[in-house]
Amino acid sequence: MPLAPQHTPRPMDRRAFLQYAACAAAATALPRWAWSQSPALQGDPFALGVASGDPAPDGVVLWTRLVLADPAQMQAAHTVRWEVAHDARFAQIVQKGEAPALPLLGHSVHVELRGLAPGRWYHYRFMLGDAVSTVGRTRTAPAAAELPGALRVVFASCQRWEHGHYAAWHHAVADAPDLVLFLGDYIYEYATPKNTADLARTHSLRLATTLADYRDRYALHKSDPALQAAHAACPWAVTWDDHEVQNDYAAGAGRGDADSFLALRAAAWQAFYENMPLRAASLGTPASAPRWDALQLYRRLRWGRLAHIHLLDSRQYRSWQACRTPQSMSAGAVRPADCAELASPDRTLLGTAQEQWLHAGVAADARGHDGGAARWSVLAQQTLFSQRHYPSGVTSTDSWDGYPAARQRLLQAVSGHAPRNTVLLGGDIHQNYVCRVHADPGRSESPVVASEFCGTSISSRSSTTQDKVDAVARHNPHVLLARCDLRGYGLAEITPTRWTTTLRVVDDPLRADSGARTLARFVVEDGRPGPQTA
Repeated sequence: MPLAPQHTPRPMDRRAFLQYAACAAAATALPRWAWSQSPALQGDPFALGVASGDPAPDGVVLWTRLVLADPAQMQAAHTVRWEVAHDARFAQIVQKGEAPALPLLGHSVHVELRGLAPGRWYHYRFMLGDAVSTVGRTRTAPAAAELPGALRVVFASCQRWEHGHYAAWHHAVADAPDLVLFLGDYIYEYATPKNTADLARTHSLRLATTLADYRDRYALHKSDPALQAAHAACPWAVTWDDHEVQNDYAAGAGRGDADSFLALRAAAWQAFYENMPLRAASLGTPASAPRWDALQLYRRLRWGRLAHIHLLDSRQYRSWQACRTPQSMSAGAVRPADCAELASPDRTLLGTAQEQWLHAGVAADARGHDGGAARWSVLAQQTLFSQRHYPSGVTSTDSWDGYPAARQRLLQAVSGHAPRNTVLLGGDIHQNYVCRVHADPGRSESPVVASEFCGTSISSRSSTTQDKVDAVARHNPHVLLARCDLRGYGLAEITPTRWTTTLRVVDDPLRADSGARTLARFVVEDGRPGPQTA
């Protein structure tokens, strides 16, 4: 699975180096919440579960992160054993080995398997001393030239701890996906709100600003059994949005002075790598001497010739939100007539290098690459791509609406290269949107060139009302469905002739045992862009 070209990291100055060294030293602490909230963690080094990710035809990444209670163990490096087998009882082991769990990386383990057979399922587990992890299930991608008959993908995002339980993941596991695409906001950096009356659950963590804080936050989220089960059920491919760092940050800018924000961002990015099933290539530097001023998250996953998935990063390279003041808490919205900056052709959401990489990938999907053209070209990214004309006349500046020139460049690439079928997946807004994507967003009579499914959140609440969302839908004829009041995920069932998206929603996000139902189902027929009601 080819990765995108690596960026050359910037030199690390003395101050940043000292900050990095301090962060590395903080790796010796057991997550603070664990002592009081889950004493059982002290006896199970694999209490945060297992995961796998980024499947290729010959391998996959295996992940775990040790939880160690003894101070001497926390200071030391450990050697973790791993096994991969055809069966859950490990009677037919196909590979085994050892991997380091270093304090420098929070005792996380990333094993990159090679030499597996394409297009098949495997079981895996980790061992440390007498402790044995949960058994995970993973699979490899099909061979590059193969056209498989089906692919099942769950796409999801936004799982704020306090706003709801993760019952959605129980139902996602029951849907038996081949792959999960997680599109951002795996954690939220906030402390528990002062008013806890309408929350599903609370935590005692402060606003995250340090490496220890972010490690604690991932440990909290990963203690959830439903989330652990989802990770153990199949491989994931993950990207981030803003709350893995700070609300509405953009590239190297956020709240506070520049040096403090960059130190915070470096800590957050390190914790993200430590807790996700990512390849070492995402570091751009040797894993033994990592740098945290850049991570390579945009990449491609190829599911034979059935689907080429372009997984994007719309945070690390974006321009500062239009007309946003330096110390504002969020990006907000503007009136285009009052914000000339909004329309600037220089503004970018993906950055120049990623834009060029994506445009080249879309072109390759159309003309054929590694065995043939892609039946489905999938752009998996963070937020709503389609335009929303609000009745009030304002424009949101943190989504693609805030970067209209960048959106138009991507639409021109899709229209000009004409992949066989283009589908965009998104998240971020805590709402379900299904849209026809037109070549010119401002002209509903322009050709439909793609289909969009923007999923709601796993648990995070929406900040609007359904009445307002209904008004937006009436104002935008390309919007086929818009719902803000429900939590859940999307299930995409992909075949060579049809893409079917089922929007699954939970009955009550305040209940860990909530049931789920189907909100709606849409299909995209091969060669006919635009969703249709199933």
